[in-house]
Amino acid sequence: MIAKLLLQNTFFVIGMGALLFATAGTLHWPGAWTYLIASAVIGPACGLWLARIDPALLAERMRLTGREAQPAADKVFMLALIIVVVLWFIAMGLERRSGGADAGVALMLPGLALYLLSMALIMWVFRTNSFAVPVVKLQAERDHRVISTGPYALIRHPMYASIMLFFVGVPLLLGSWWGLLFTPLFFVLFAIRTAIEERTLLAGLKGYADYAARVRYRLVPGLW
Repeated sequence: MIAKLLLQNTFFVIGMGALLFATAGTLHWPGAWTYLIASAVIGPACGLWLARIDPALLAERMRLTGREAQPAADKVFMLALIIVVVLWFIAMGLERRSGGADAGVALMLPGLALYLLSMALIMWVFRTNSFAVPVVKLQAERDHRVISTGPYALIRHPMYASIMLFFVGVPLLLGSWWGLLFTPLFFVLFAIRTAIEERTLLAGLKGYADYAARVRYRLVPGLW
């Protein structure tokens, strides 16, 4: 499983680098190199940590194919998200080609900080919720139950809230205003994902309706 983890992470880092540098038309992009090096280190480190504390969750998260129990709407969401993420990387690369996306330290540091904060919060989610798999599905075979502690005591979907910090931090790190323009689109996509997930959990997970009544906010504490 560790070999598969390292292979997947290497594939993703190379893929992201290819999209960024090919569309940018240059390798001279300090922000992109910083992002890719950080990803090459953080991905395996987080995976190895998860392999130690929750190997079953890591195995589920490393499965890249759809699941039989996954709603059709969630399969459409996953396809749409992949397309938008690819376009996001392409847009940031094209901005660099046009002479933009050249971040100074004033942007790179807060961008890197948001990226790292996003990863730390995601690890908190994994530590709290062993059912945080990448697709929407009920996990009866793993004794799926409602999680209401840790970040789930604050909002119902802390994973998606944490990911949104990633989609803000990376454009700042790369100095890309075009990348930041995608932020509302990512928010809409994950708002749709919450609706798909909640419909599934309300229909099939015992106690979720009571939990949703107690924890009012979905993604943003105090707002929504």
